[in-house]
Amino acid sequence: MNAIEIEHISKNYKTVAAVRDISLSVKEGEIFGLIGPDGAGKTTLFRIMTTLMLADSGNGRICGLDIVKDYVRIRQIIGYMPGRFSLYQDLSVQENIDFFATMFGTTVQENYENIREIYSQIESFRKRKAGKLSGGMKQKLALCCALVHKPSVLFLDEPTTGVDAVSRKDFWNMLYRIKASGVTVFVSTPYMDEAGLCDRMALIRQGSIIDTGTPAEIVAKYPYALLAIKGTPMYPLLKELRKLDGVISCFSFGDSHHLAYDPQKTQKENILAAAVAAGFKDCTTWEIKPGIEDCFMQLSEQ
Repeated sequence: MNAIEIEHISKNYKTVAAVRDISLSVKEGEIFGLIGPDGAGKTTLFRIMTTLMLADSGNGRICGLDIVKDYVRIRQIIGYMPGRFSLYQDLSVQENIDFFATMFGTTVQENYENIREIYSQIESFRKRKAGKLSGGMKQKLALCCALVHKPSVLFLDEPTTGVDAVSRKDFWNMLYRIKASGVTVFVSTPYMDEAGLCDRMALIRQGSIIDTGTPAEIVAKYPYALLAIKGTPMYPLLKELRKLDGVISCFSFGDSHHLAYDPQKTQKENILAAAVAAGFKDCTTWEIKPGIEDCFMQLSEQ
């Protein structure tokens, strides 16, 4: 059974199309990722699905409930953690959690087991004002408040943005345990490395879904041979490589360039020789397997 169903949802802001005819389904008990850069439409879709905004067209359901007709009931069974820290910064950690529990007609004690693991990591700061917490602690407090009423579906809008690498890893470990408790998790992120941590995902660009599937399924569709290549100087090398016959695309990835090519037209040796002949120094290249970011770039080019 699907926990979330999205059917042909569109939303415009005057002349700007934020979400374009999106259809998705999220199964019960899975972590589903909405992966895309800033401005791709992730937050707009989340606000529509959490009943905070009306779509211009299309419809959606959460656990079988219509997002327009049944918005009151939906708000009782979902948890939502927006991208910006939106708790009361002048209230303490404990006061924020108690407030949200009261809003949902429950108590922290009643649902303590649901937040025990996360709360134990911030309990020593329970008297500190929320605005004085570090980024990682704010993240955990927001997650506690989103889970305190034991929701069936959890919406997390870019929850790890601006958080250090260690806190990001801890957060995803918490998500796996939340999933194991039976909660469906719908998470958005601009970080391509987090895409591989999801059970399934959708890649979104300029308001449109460009592919869906498991991380393995999306990577398996990558149609070209792929090289990593280095040389000095790097940026002029990037421009030169894009001119070569048989090169489909070339993008900078960290300390190397990822170059997609057609094996029918050229080979690794030819590409390396062309770079050396053009006067670039210390050129090296090696075959690599595509990642989610390579797939995203290739689909975006289409």
